[in-house]
Amino acid sequence: MAADIVLMTSVAAMAFTGIPAAAIDFYERLEADNSKAFWEANKNTFKQVVKTPAQELCDELAEFGPFHMFRPHNDLRFSKNKPPYKVHQGAYGESEGGAGHYFHISSKGLMCGTGYYSMAKDQLERFRSAVDTDHTGAEIASIVAELATRGYSIGAIDELKTAPRGYPKDHPRIELIRRKGLMASKDFGAPKWIHTATAASRIRAAWEEAGNMNAWLDANVGPSNLEPEGFFG
Repeated sequence: MAADIVLMTSVAAMAFTGIPAAAIDFYERLEADNSKAFWEANKNTFKQVVKTPAQELCDELAEFGPFHMFRPHNDLRFSKNKPPYKVHQGAYGESEGGAGHYFHISSKGLMCGTGYYSMAKDQLERFRSAVDTDHTGAEIASIVAELATRGYSIGAIDELKTAPRGYPKDHPRIELIRRKGLMASKDFGAPKWIHTATAASRIRAAWEEAGNMNAWLDANVGPSNLEPEGFFG
């Protein structure tokens, strides 16, 4: 994980004014030509229209951080089929309680998510136990259902095809129990407002709206005591 992210630092933070339209254009062109030649020719463009605004957005949302920026290149050591460069710029911050906050910029525009995207083994045990328990399980099921009606996508890094060992296949909350994490995300797309400071307030509002889910996760799951296996990216 550490090899994939860079701790956010800044000499003189600038106010976030929006995601430039040029950032969308950059990723459209990168998707069409994901090569070292393109990257080297457009490295300065990336820094100006993607990296700098993303850093400014992290600063604007600092209460959910500190944030880490994902590196723009893929790690090809273990997968030769990936393109050399990522087609989005993501950033991730984690609260003291354990909930993560993520956003990324791509050719499709802006998206954000929050929750426990990927749970370690000890977290999964606590999560499934809490979902299985009638009171806490009904509580999170209601929270997640409400977020879905508000336009959030509910997901995780992965989920089992069947019930995990020790849980019945007809459990009333089996869809939650099968998940290997729990997150709520919103894909905003590329409306005009993402090119303004409103983008930060929209992300903040989405994260705050999912606050009850994160509070439940922090109270019933919490941070892992093991090395993390992965998260948004």
